[in-house]
Amino acid sequence: MKSRKLHFLISLLYIGMSFAYAQNNAVVFEASLSKSKLGVNERLRVVFSMNKDGDNFNPPSFKNFKVIAGPTQQISSSFVNGKRSYSKSYTYVVQPLQKGKFEIGQASIEIQGETYKTITQKVEVTSAVENPNAPKSAASIAEESLFLVAEVSNTNPYENQGFFVRYKLYIDPQVNVTNFRPIDNPSYPNFWNQEIPINQYTTEETTYKGKRFRAVVLKRVVLYPQKSGKLEIEPFALDVSVDVPTSRRDFFGRPMYASANKVLTAGKRSINVKALPTTGKPDSFTGGVGDFDFSIEANRAQLDASESLQIEVKITGSGNLKLMQLPDLQLPSSLEVYEPEFNENIRTNLGGMEGDISKLYTVVPSYKGSYPVQEIAFSYFNPKTKKYVTTYSEPINIEVINGPSAIEEKENKSNFVSKMVIPTTSSFHFIKVQTSFEGASGKGFEEKGLFYILFALPFILLLIYEITKRSIVVLSPNDENRALKSVQKLAKKHLSEAHKTLDRPEAFYTALEQALFKFLQAKLKIDISAITKSNIEVLLNQRQIESTIIIRFIDLIELCELARYSSGTIEKSTEEIYKTAVELLSDLDKRLK
Repeated sequence: MKSRKLHFLISLLYIGMSFAYAQNNAVVFEASLSKSKLGVNERLRVVFSMNKDGDNFNPPSFKNFKVIAGPTQQISSSFVNGKRSYSKSYTYVVQPLQKGKFEIGQASIEIQGETYKTITQKVEVTSAVENPNAPKSAASIAEESLFLVAEVSNTNPYENQGFFVRYKLYIDPQVNVTNFRPIDNPSYPNFWNQEIPINQYTTEETTYKGKRFRAVVLKRVVLYPQKSGKLEIEPFALDVSVDVPTSRRDFFGRPMYASANKVLTAGKRSINVKALPTTGKPDSFTGGVGDFDFSIEANRAQLDASESLQIEVKITGSGNLKLMQLPDLQLPSSLEVYEPEFNENIRTNLGGMEGDISKLYTVVPSYKGSYPVQEIAFSYFNPKTKKYVTTYSEPINIEVINGPSAIEEKENKSNFVSKMVIPTTSSFHFIKVQTSFEGASGKGFEEKGLFYILFALPFILLLIYEITKRSIVVLSPNDENRALKSVQKLAKKHLSEAHKTLDRPEAFYTALEQALFKFLQAKLKIDISAITKSNIEVLLNQRQIESTIIIRFIDLIELCELARYSSGTIEKSTEEIYKTAVELLSDLDKRLK
């Protein structure tokens, strides 16, 4: 009897322990809401929590709600009194889109090979409340506090008429931007472009969407469309780190801040480019669009033959100076003219290009006389008046005072006539009517040794050529050094501007980045607008460049961007980075032959 009772007690204890163990190891996956009833202007926090780690979490669609933030993942684990506890959660912040009764659908996850689902949660959305009390997350505050906008000065320009794009970051006064980094810089296809450097970022107080903001200009670019029609400006993307205030306070009552990251995009902008009118286009139009003055000047009006003078053809003003052609100087054919020297003095600002371009001709007259230089017509299109304008240069007269005349020179040349000298004895004999032949003396040519040497010479030369062709040519150390120096000379040529600015880091990194892109343009023989950071790897892979060199090249570009747009410090000096760039371009040059 006692043994039966003992057996019963042991069995009962075993069942209880098994039940407790099963309870402790049961998987729990559930959804919870911060509230079941809220106003349409309030926010709802949805938490999906579990007591075991899982994979392949699949949230609900959140139909009739807008996801403001999330998912935010949180994991906690503890070991107390020999018992281990584990918790993992995914948190979303959502806002209703309209009033009504809605459901938060099921979420699912895989735990220990099994799929678990939460229970559908019901939510009632009422009219807007006067004081929404749902606390905002750092991400949601950043969402409302940061905007990146591309401001375009002219969305309907003429072809080759300049305009600018200014990328401005709007910041709510309550948040602090701690860092920002460009993710993708636009390449501006179908536009001639030049970035206007910003030496120092400055903020200004302004309003945006009816609210007070601080604004800072991050990037300025001048664009000249190269064809008519609807053209797209690619978006500019920026990764921004920001500190936002929370509802918590520190010991001194000051608000505590939370960090958040936000990716901002300025978005695409469409530009409707008007074609230049064909009606009234003069024959002397060479592509100039803007407002210009045209002149032709000589540094002297009188000189002697064989002396030189210089004539300058010059265009001054504002417009597409780098994209237009200068008219050619028309001179009398009797004047000797040397290849002209091209000069430009152009400044580019937000208003576009302004300055002057010129051709300097060196002229040397050979004869004395008067040589008129006729007026030349120059035409351009003025987008302000929407008309073509034609201007004419002043005529120039060149007086050659001393020197031979063209007529005397011709007479002197006519006196130099070669004369045939005829001997006093007769040069002609009567025709002989009888012949007298004699046998050839000595051996024939084919019987001489020289004949056999000349016969065998081509075969000997061919044999020497084949032996030389198949031999392995090894460069001497001096030859290798000369080849290396030649490659490095080309690399340093592209990096010359960067080398001049070693003591000015911001200008150095700008010049270095431009040099890297210009090097690829020169070696790949493609337009620089077709080269972007995102397709450099594709372009170099097509030419079978080693992946290590491609990675070094992209890393160097990203280093330049980091130095230009980030407030962080670069460990290496500009001198060290310059040497790295020379070595990299030297390696690339040897492989892009």
